[in-house]
Amino acid sequence: MKDIVNLEDWPIDRLESAEGQALVARCQADLAADGMFNLAGFLRPDAISGIVADVTDPLENDSFRHARKHNIYFKKTVEGLPPDHAVLLEFETSNNTICADQFEESPLFDLYMWEPFRAFLAAVMGKERLYPMNDMLACANVMSYGEKQALNWHFDRSEFTTTLLLQAPDIGGDFQYSRNLRSDEDPNFPGVLRLLLGEDDNMRTLKLAAGTLNVFMGKNTAHRVTPVSGNPKRIIAVFSYFEEPGRRFSDEEHLGFYGRTL
Repeated sequence: MKDIVNLEDWPIDRLESAEGQALVARCQADLAADGMFNLAGFLRPDAISGIVADVTDPLENDSFRHARKHNIYFKKTVEGLPPDHAVLLEFETSNNTICADQFEESPLFDLYMWEPFRAFLAAVMGKERLYPMNDMLACANVMSYGEKQALNWHFDRSEFTTTLLLQAPDIGGDFQYSRNLRSDEDPNFPGVLRLLLGEDDNMRTLKLAAGTLNVFMGKNTAHRVTPVSGNPKRIIAVFSYFEEPGRRFSDEEHLGFYGRTL
């Protein structure tokens, strides 16, 4: 794995060492302050090139074009809101997605399954252990965003999201977010509406470089990826881990996200 991950700068395989403990502490501090941490240059440049080569053909020729209109909640109705409430404004998300069974021979899938990587994430998140999904469609995905494609405003269902940016576009594809826009106790509908209207002074924009590992807590932080313009496309890998073994999506979720089932 040393040929894939920059273990000199990011010693995730040596968590018991002083360097490893300092890395975990730094990532935890970033999570507390910003709701995310970023490790720039996590993937080595040669590894990025090889992984992009691995995924380019399936993305171009055998991907599922996931396009849907949705509101920020990904729900048709929200308790406490009339169906025509302005905060339920719909917009479009579009990307092309491939699943783990389409790149399982790539080092990218080896990284997803690598125990030291999961142990590092678990240590940062304060979890006893994290498990890969028992689901070769949902466990690891690669998504591309081409001309006018975007991931629109939403909240995540999971506690945290793990992504690796493989290719950055020249124009667009920026990560925008408004931290702690709501809480488990307060949906803050007025604040959500201000965000959708472009009036949220707390919204931030982040532009990442290829090879960056980003771990983001998005359950109560609204976020989106702005539309991409021109080439190159934005290509990103998304890894999913859980505290319980054996997790998998339902057939309905498989069809909705990937256009096929297991």
